[in-house]
Amino acid sequence: MNRYLPLIVLGVMLNACAQLALKQGMRQIGNFAFSIENILPIGIKVALNPFVIFAIFCYVVSVIVWLLVLSRVDVSYAYPLLSLGYIITALAGRFFFGEVLGPVRWAGILIICLGVYLITRSG
Repeated sequence: MNRYLPLIVLGVMLNACAQLALKQGMRQIGNFAFSIENILPIGIKVALNPFVIFAIFCYVVSVIVWLLVLSRVDVSYAYPLLSLGYIITALAGRFFFGEVLGPVRWAGILIICLGVYLITRSG
């Protein structure tokens, strides 16, 4: 199963990249009120935002990669490795968006890392 780890990581990276692109797209669009009047103007801004379009592309490719993974690996092995996305997006949020990672978040990231390590050792 470990020989499929690069394919799993690719899927996770694509998914994390999509999350980061969505974040950047929504940073460009800014805050908005949820109201009926906003559905069309905000919907158009979201649909035409290049970061949102890129994010959707990443999601589509990640689903294709994930289908390949699931055709080759036990879901009980592969699915927990999706938690790598939490680590990647937290670190990327820190470096790209200046988000704060306090001690509790760092502790959570370390626990996730330990869990991912244990899962890959069991494969």
